[in-house]
Amino acid sequence: MNEDKMKKMRELADRLNHASEAYYNGLAEEMTDFEWDALFDELKVLEAETGIVLPDSPTVNVSADNVAGQKEPHEFAALSLAKTKKPEELVKWADGRAIWVSWKLDGLTLVVTYDNGKLSKIVTRGDGHIGTNITHLSAGIQGIPQKISYQGHLVIRGEAVISYADFEAFLLESEEDYANPRNLASGSMTLKDVEEVKKRHIHWIPFTLVYLEEEINSWGERMNWLDQQGFTSVEREKIEDPDNEHVTAAIERWTKKVTDGINPYPVDGLVIGYDDTAYAATGSVTGHHATRAGYAFKWQDEAVESVLDHIEWSCAPISINPVAVFDPVEIEGTTVKRASLCNISECERLGIGGKGSVISVIKANKIIPKVIHVSKTEGAFEIPSQCPVCGSPTTVRESKISKTKTLRCTNEECPAKQLKKFTRFVSKAGMDIDGISEQTLDRFINEGWIKEYADIYRLGDHHDEIAQLEGFGIRSADNLSASIAKARSVPDIRVIFALCIPLVGPDVAKKLLSAYSFRELFQAAQTAETEDFFSHIDGIGPEKSAAFITWAKNPENQQILENLLREIQVQESETTPGGDRCKGLTFVVTGDVNTFKNRNELKAYIESQGGKVTGSVSGSTSYLINNDVTSTSGKNRKAQQLGIAILSEDAFIEQFGKPE
Repeated sequence: MNEDKMKKMRELADRLNHASEAYYNGLAEEMTDFEWDALFDELKVLEAETGIVLPDSPTVNVSADNVAGQKEPHEFAALSLAKTKKPEELVKWADGRAIWVSWKLDGLTLVVTYDNGKLSKIVTRGDGHIGTNITHLSAGIQGIPQKISYQGHLVIRGEAVISYADFEAFLLESEEDYANPRNLASGSMTLKDVEEVKKRHIHWIPFTLVYLEEEINSWGERMNWLDQQGFTSVEREKIEDPDNEHVTAAIERWTKKVTDGINPYPVDGLVIGYDDTAYAATGSVTGHHATRAGYAFKWQDEAVESVLDHIEWSCAPISINPVAVFDPVEIEGTTVKRASLCNISECERLGIGGKGSVISVIKANKIIPKVIHVSKTEGAFEIPSQCPVCGSPTTVRESKISKTKTLRCTNEECPAKQLKKFTRFVSKAGMDIDGISEQTLDRFINEGWIKEYADIYRLGDHHDEIAQLEGFGIRSADNLSASIAKARSVPDIRVIFALCIPLVGPDVAKKLLSAYSFRELFQAAQTAETEDFFSHIDGIGPEKSAAFITWAKNPENQQILENLLREIQVQESETTPGGDRCKGLTFVVTGDVNTFKNRNELKAYIESQGGKVTGSVSGSTSYLINNDVTSTSGKNRKAQQLGIAILSEDAFIEQFGKPE
């Protein structure tokens, strides 16, 4: 009997460990949290029955991340918290002592250390004892200041998370495949380029102060102290009297924040901890849990069985996503008949079939209906060979990073893809045209009124027809016309974002416009001799430069922009140079610099003086700046061939000056 149980324990441990590896390393998900918890609990029961715990059991070990880089031990072990789905267990654990409730943020834990007022290192949680040093990515993660006023030794533990809004924007701009914000945050820690990390908008949110040389024994006061140092620590609420009534009421309040969409970041539960940190430190360590360090509460997902009617393939901007349509069921007070199947990889993992398959559905983290189990498979899982919107051939793509398989439409002009672009165009971050939803755009596109961006500004020509549509009327048509009129004068950054140029979001647009005016920017892109023309601008690497130039050089896009500019007025950003010492001149900078802090500072100075900096030497180059004037490098040779003067840094400063 024990032999069978041991075999089952081995199987469970292997499945859980493999799934955890994917979970912590930005790979395709192998199981839902619901399934992981169920298997984890089953393993714990078997361990209790046999009295045996496998050496690599996830009940006593923390799965490590596989982030490449220098490994180092944690000064203070980053142990995990025991978990429960029962409020009464939280009450029992609190034992009448004042506690704090905060979010259990769903991202990647980072341990951040300061010494003498300066950031000294950032280490991933790893297995709780040894992590990976990723200090080189510090500038790419929001919420980690380089300097603070406190001069002692400070260790903070926090979560690197990505908001739902930033996650959706990243997917749209990058066309990458990630299952959720946590996968993206985890995967980002494997990058080497800080600029690539920046565009993911990762926020680090401290959730506990691990070590401070000063004595502060209240957890709440310790978190307030962090806020005073310039950090933005986790949202929290104190419960002075943690009885059943107060704890249950607090859980309900925090749950409502999730279901109402008030919290912008992904969470997978709540954390409670003692306010008395001295008492919390007296606990023992059981497995990989510190018994008094805190307790995690996870929502009890209600799984309901239903029968699959069919799989609907929903076209999104990037992929065609499977959605299960099934017999209506009640889940947590609402009727549900559709649930996400995420992607092809998830469908294959679940083993879902066709009509008649018996499935289990939950509301993941109280929000999103999701199929988590298939108990009976009927028929075959069929992947459409044609796009359900435009009829073009489809293709299955596997992400190089996450290994997730998704279905794609091969037609770049597919209306479904354009619908999402039009939605972005009218959004608040874009042209900010109030009152036009995605559903409304879809309707107007099907009526044949919208084929390009400029057509949205011509909807007034269809005023009477719009008024006759079901669900509209004269008043709706009038309000729409007023919204369009109001949005005819738009800031340049928002116009560029609205154009849906690959890899170009608001931040990239702002950086491009810091060096060029709106019209100069597109003129420069259309005449650029190389794809890395804009890569000299701080934060604009070769990839973003190439994406912008490719879009701008496309004749169809040029016509789209020209038609749009006939309908709107662009409010240009203030990009007036601080001087004119370099006005009308184009520079190329290569090699090391000595007087300027770095090449970016030199480039910024040239641009502030009305000059331009490009990445390669050409006939339009005025000067090449290289401290090794006699070098035989390719750029020096090209400059000599074209008769372009090569200046040392000192010669440049003598002729053009330097920052005050």
